[in-house]
Amino acid sequence: MKHMTGKTVLITGGTGGTGGIGKAAAIDLASMGLQRMISDDKYCIDVLTQVNAVSAALKGVAVGLLDEHVRHCVREAAEAGDEGRADEMVTEATKAIERLVRS
Repeated sequence: MKHMTGKTVLITGGTGGTGGIGKAAAIDLASMGLQRMISDDKYCIDVLTQVNAVSAALKGVAVGLLDEHVRHCVREAAEAGDEGRADEMVTEATKAIERLVRS
């Protein structure tokens, strides 16, 4: 993932566990499993359970991205003394949190 400085970093997920790359691969596998369940005409409640699991995993990745944004992008702007840019970054993070809460 690119940060405002142009550096690429690994998404850690913020709270430990597998890295963002591992989470993305797990979500990919889960969504393929979901497609297979639908194609195989599996029991509706089982499919809904899988949909919920994929949705929760995506939210986990989103929280990790927000954590990385605050820890790197916002911190870098603040440490650089660029108050305007830091405020802009905090506003972006706040709007992203609002979208997550609503979803």
